[in-house]
Amino acid sequence: MVQRHPFVVPTNDGKSIKEHFGLATTNNPAFSVAHMIAPPGWSEPYQTPEFDEVTLVVRGRKQISINEEETIVLGPGESILIQKGCRVQYANPFDEATEYVSFCVPAFSLDLVHREP
Repeated sequence: MVQRHPFVVPTNDGKSIKEHFGLATTNNPAFSVAHMIAPPGWSEPYQTPEFDEVTLVVRGRKQISINEEETIVLGPGESILIQKGCRVQYANPFDEATEYVSFCVPAFSLDLVHREP
């Protein structure tokens, strides 16, 4: 299947999300692939997703806090697997935008991400 045009996910936090494969584009719940750009100073609340997520950083740096016990900073060309059921927070507290690609299995959905208030 060729997917030439991603679905642009509307956001209110300045983050650019373009889903290439997943529920919004192909109605496939098995996996999702999204290209994202997080602006400087961006963060989202902790979440405990029901999917595995691989993040691959293209440029900039991305901070990942795991269970409030460990903080990892990824740079260009680095990746991480966050397994389902892990409490995690993603952020870009740095001065430049972070560009990355995320792969989720099963596909990302708001019903499965379980973001904290």
